Amino acid sequence: MLDTHRTIDAVWKLESAKIIAALTRMVRDVGLAEELAQDALVAALEQWPGTGVPDNPGAWLTTTAKRRAVDHIRRSQRLTHKQEQLAHELEQQQDPEQDDVLRLMLISCHPVLPTGARAALTLRLLGGLTAEEIARAFLVTGTVITQRIAGAKRTLAEERVPFDLPEGTELAERLSSVLEVIYLIFNEGYSATSGDDLMRPGLCLEALRLGRLLAELAPQEAEVHALVALMEIQASRSAARTGPSGEPVQLHEQNRGRWDQLLISRGFTAMLRAREAGGTPGPYLLQAAIAVCHAQARTAEDTDWAQIAALYGALARLLPTPIVQLNRAVALGFAYGPQEGLDLVDSLTTDPALRDYHLLPSVRGDLLARLDRHEEARLEFHRAASLTRNAAERAFLHRRADEITVTGPPGPTLGQAAHDFLSRDDLDAATVRSYGQTLRRLCLALGDQLPPTSLTADQVARVFATAWGEAAAATWNRHRSAVRSFCAWASLSDLAAGLDRRAETRSRTPALGSAQLDALWSRPDLPLREQTLWRLLHESEAGVKAVLSLNVEDLDLDDRRARTGHTWVTWRSGTARLLPELLAGRTRGPVFLSDRRPGPARTPGPADLCPDTGRRRLSYERAEYLFKETTKPLDPTTNGYTLRQLKPHPGPSPAP
Repeated sequence: MLDTHRTIDAVWKLESAKIIAALTRMVRDVGLAEELAQDALVAALEQWPGTGVPDNPGAWLTTTAKRRAVDHIRRSQRLTHKQEQLAHELEQQQDPEQDDVLRLMLISCHPVLPTGARAALTLRLLGGLTAEEIARAFLVTGTVITQRIAGAKRTLAEERVPFDLPEGTELAERLSSVLEVIYLIFNEGYSATSGDDLMRPGLCLEALRLGRLLAELAPQEAEVHALVALMEIQASRSAARTGPSGEPVQLHEQNRGRWDQLLISRGFTAMLRAREAGGTPGPYLLQAAIAVCHAQARTAEDTDWAQIAALYGALARLLPTPIVQLNRAVALGFAYGPQEGLDLVDSLTTDPALRDYHLLPSVRGDLLARLDRHEEARLEFHRAASLTRNAAERAFLHRRADEITVTGPPGPTLGQAAHDFLSRDDLDAATVRSYGQTLRRLCLALGDQLPPTSLTADQVARVFATAWGEAAAATWNRHRSAVRSFCAWASLSDLAAGLDRRAETRSRTPALGSAQLDALWSRPDLPLREQTLWRLLHESEAGVKAVLSLNVEDLDLDDRRARTGHTWVTWRSGTARLLPELLAGRTRGPVFLSDRRPGPARTPGPADLCPDTGRRRLSYERAEYLFKETTKPLDPTTNGYTLRQLKPHPGPSPAP
């Protein structure tokens, strides 16, 4: 029986995409198609252990699933001629499987879906992975993935996305979305953004499989073959990318004898197919050409960096993103000297898109080290380590920093000074949270190892321009006041001297109208925490800070109320339905918790820490940011709304 179940699992992973695609063409609903396919899988699990595995298990599953689809259509009393057409098609057993799978791939990666939902749905429908397998790959919970997939199916049904092959420019645009998702999956496996390991090989293999499948389905598309070439060549370096302890090994230091020559050969073949397809070179073809340059060099010294820099220049003209420019800076540094690369990197330091991108200070540190500016390089490596969420990369960057000899006795650091400033007894919890947000941003932007005495007003001004340049006047002024207080305490010159105080206008903010609220409540991808918080704010009409200060032990779920200070917060059925699920059996601590546990240097007081989960109370700033980002599509100005607008009050409402 165990062998049979293993066989069923293997067959399902190979055949599920074709089965679901064929069923989607029949029933025109990807969610229903998956349910019918799952019914066939259950039938196999029930019957095959007794009857044995059929000679053609894929055909057995397909036929069983299609019969269930026909039964469903008949039960639903759909059009008679459609029933006859489907019954005849079942008898003929001649389905356009290739086109069906391509259609399914285009639907799974449809631009109407959020990026995370596209990746999850693609791995589910085309990879045959379970929600738990996808969750393990992306280091989230199975519940999160299940919600993403369910929300994606609901959106596809609500938007009535057709199960048809688009033509012309629309097909190219839709294929571009598919390529984006496949490469996203590959990159998350090739350079994991979080967790303990540098790589997650399972995701790389799945992305390669999907890329090769797409190349079969769309053989005339140059960018499809180019992406396959890029992934094949990058994957060929996998064995050489990590050292004995899992630490990263940089490209120019890798043992090229460990590169997989079979994958390189496959990459070269895919590149030839991309060139044979013709057309104007696209972004994936240019990136694949760069990968080919690296693969052709027998040693790191043989690398044609001038050619790579030229290719990055072409890529930057086609795709002018800061990430491309950062990669171009690396190539320029090797081709024409580190100063050339550093000049370009320095021009990117104020780009908001790279504000918390750990590779920016990492690249800058490497270029500074090659210019013998070792102390500056050490600080940049430490700053990069503080920004990455991947444990292997963090340890590697700290090690690079520690390898640089420090001249002179060690002095106080910005991180230590900020910690001491926030640890004072004369600051209340709200002030600590407010000042802490400002100082944490300074530490992330400038490096927590930076000596406070070396800080300049120009550095602080650049941080403000990048982090809060578009912020409201009140937010700008609050951070400015925090810097001035810190400077006075640390006996530093006024680092906010170049920051003018902004005039604040206090106008009554209109409440959200029913159209905005209906659109907000119907969003399928809202996390449970946000759903509950926003419902509670709307139904209770209480202040944001009052609601965020609630503790589990304050709640009276039966009477739908909670005491905060000298007042009561009450709610209605919407919140009452969500609260028990949010609490999940917790009996103490803050009601609304942050996403992650705080680091050792950020441990809050006992009143703001959940004793069961170790997570801290959700901050006002974080809650406001999440609401603003979520409501940008609902706001005609695309700025997003504020949490206070959930509180009903008389006055004009914003236009829907």
